[in-house]
Amino acid sequence: MPRGGVRAVVPAVGSGAYRARMEPIDQPCAFCDIIAGSTPADIVWADRIAIGFLDRSPLFAGHTLVVPTDHVVQLADLSPGSVGPFFERVQLLAAAVTEAIGAGGTFVAMNNIVSQSVPHLHAHVVPRRKGDGLRGFFWPRQRYAEGESAAVAERIVSTLAWFDVDRFLSNP
Repeated sequence: MPRGGVRAVVPAVGSGAYRARMEPIDQPCAFCDIIAGSTPADIVWADRIAIGFLDRSPLFAGHTLVVPTDHVVQLADLSPGSVGPFFERVQLLAAAVTEAIGAGGTFVAMNNIVSQSVPHLHAHVVPRRKGDGLRGFFWPRQRYAEGESAAVAERIVSTLAWFDVDRFLSNP
């Protein structure tokens, strides 16, 4: 995205309603490009608060990134009124990923500046199983096979279709 450009915030998945708004940004951002729809991603959730999409180099299949639609670099930059609604989406996707992947649970984490590969706040929702080999902080990444990420994303989206979303979101 060119410097000084604008980005459009994507519509809610399954909502049928487009809630686009334009916001100025000062520098290119890979996640803002996904939000704007100019970079493809396997999107599993999107609304005016956050977007969730599969990590391209997942720890395990279903590894989802949840990012606020507003460009903020770190958690401290997120407005106090946005923290709760953002983490409601993280909680929702942690439940949906667990169910869709058949995992035993999830590991939810975020970096702030140090080791943050994209300077846009994002929470990692990583499906976990007992004995999955994830130990400490050395986590080998993998790649999806051709077409695999789309199938995994569809499982998560399908799971969200029957979830009681209102149970998780106080600010839909």
